[in-house]
Amino acid sequence: MDMHKRRKNFMETSINKSKELLKSVDHGHVSDIRMSEVNKDLVASIKEKLEAITSLKSIFRVPRKLLQANQKVYVPTKVSIGPLHHGKENLKDMQDHKWHYLYTLLSREPNMEASLHECLKALRESEKTARNFYAEELNLTSDEFVEIMLLDGCFIIELLLKYAMKSVRRLADPIFATPRLLYDIRCDLILLENQIPLIILQRLFEIVPIPVKCNRTLPELAIFFFRNMLPGDRECVTMRFGQEGNHLLDLFQQCYLPTYARAQSKKLPTVEDLKYICATKLRKYGIKLMRFTAKSLLDIDFHNGVLEIAPLITHQFTEILFSNLIALEQHQKDVQPFTSYAFLMKNIISDENDAKLVRHLRIVASEKGTEKNVCDLFKGLCEGVEYAAEKFYFAGLHEQITEYNTNRRSWWKKVKSNCLKTCTCT
Repeated sequence: MDMHKRRKNFMETSINKSKELLKSVDHGHVSDIRMSEVNKDLVASIKEKLEAITSLKSIFRVPRKLLQANQKVYVPTKVSIGPLHHGKENLKDMQDHKWHYLYTLLSREPNMEASLHECLKALRESEKTARNFYAEELNLTSDEFVEIMLLDGCFIIELLLKYAMKSVRRLADPIFATPRLLYDIRCDLILLENQIPLIILQRLFEIVPIPVKCNRTLPELAIFFFRNMLPGDRECVTMRFGQEGNHLLDLFQQCYLPTYARAQSKKLPTVEDLKYICATKLRKYGIKLMRFTAKSLLDIDFHNGVLEIAPLITHQFTEILFSNLIALEQHQKDVQPFTSYAFLMKNIISDENDAKLVRHLRIVASEKGTEKNVCDLFKGLCEGVEYAAEKFYFAGLHEQITEYNTNRRSWWKKVKSNCLKTCTCT
């Protein structure tokens, strides 16, 4: 019993000491305790690991094969965001607009210099973490990097605010008054090579003076800005957007990921195997294609001879978004849902007859184009992408379709054989 009490007292004393130690640590600084009680090297090591976890490499260069296949969907045409395209001659026209947006954003506070100082202080503190998001070493001084983060981050925030609130927008604002410019900027903001870490945007959003009438969060402003351009069910996309992500493109990736459990497979399909699942052939085999509303565009299901596919209206923005999501996946080691979706749909809609069928079923159609546009879209998405069977997300789905087709054909052969025997006997 005495031993039990001693152990209990020891545990209580240890817990109390731990609580006191935690209370004494404020933002990584230890106060009111002797340094001998804290392992300084261990604290530094743990802090470094935590920073590495929160800033995993997630902003990459687009693989060369993809660039060679279709460069126009990966390279910004109007505005550079982040360091990878900074300073390019054809993007310099937007720099003056960025500086103007930075000024209008910070000048909403009477003491603009104080706001600027606070922003720079926060960016200095986050610089190492922010640099870690980029897969390549950035040849930029600290001042250059911080200035890019400040200018581009504040430009995005002010752009989102001006779009959501006409009252803070000048009537003759060139970005909103110039035909198609806003659309082109939207396209540039989702490019893989045109990203800045989301933590930078969030930190700046906490500091800069936001208009009093604005009651939206940063993710809410972002989804409002992009909402008319996004494929899939708008309500489902909006609900899932902004929950977690490393940058804007990553936010889109997270909200489009499948919500269905992945069907298991015994055998991985080859590229040749996928060719047998085109829409017209599936219908010939007795498999019904059906449009249905899902929580994710990538939620595709097969049961009782019915292949359920979420509806998609394609347009130019769809191509750019999915191309860059696929480019992002090429740097991931696990399954690739968007790449898999592109290969699956490329084979389901392998020619214009397939495209006509899925359009008739209101599953996939082009907003302003033809059946050929739909076929070309999915072929283009797969161009330059190396098919990896082990990363194909819909392997289980393909196996279910194949088994159903095999069993049905086997059953039909037996029926025909029995009919022939009956006819012969009579």
